[in-house]
Amino acid sequence: QVQLVESGGGLVQAGGSLRLSCAASGIIFSINHMGWYRQVPGNQRELVATITYGGSTNIADSVKGRFTISRDNAKNTVYLQMNSLTPEDTAVYYCTAEILGAGAERYRSYWGQGTQVTVSS
Repeated sequence: QVQLVESGGGLVQAGGSLRLSCAASGIIFSINHMGWYRQVPGNQRELVATITYGGSTNIADSVKGRFTISRDNAKNTVYLQMNSLTPEDTAVYYCTAEILGAGAERYRSYWGQGTQVTVSS
């Protein structure tokens, strides 16, 4: 059973930093894209950043220059370094990955359970 487990969320003051981690576990043959989305209650889930297996990234304009996405393919883990946080970054952050797991014939999208990030002013 493939799972994504996030960690690193919490409460931070404006201007501070947090680093989120998301590790994929289970019998995994390959991981294609990995990424982070966030959602505020009442709003749609929005893209924060994605990264390909080769390291190419796509960063949302709202966080460009402040957030960095990276991954460790050997550990099946993706990271989100968040700097210069503002209260507008407060949300539940979700990890996602396209994974080819055991018994599967094609890649499938998986989501983590979400981790709360709260930025106080």
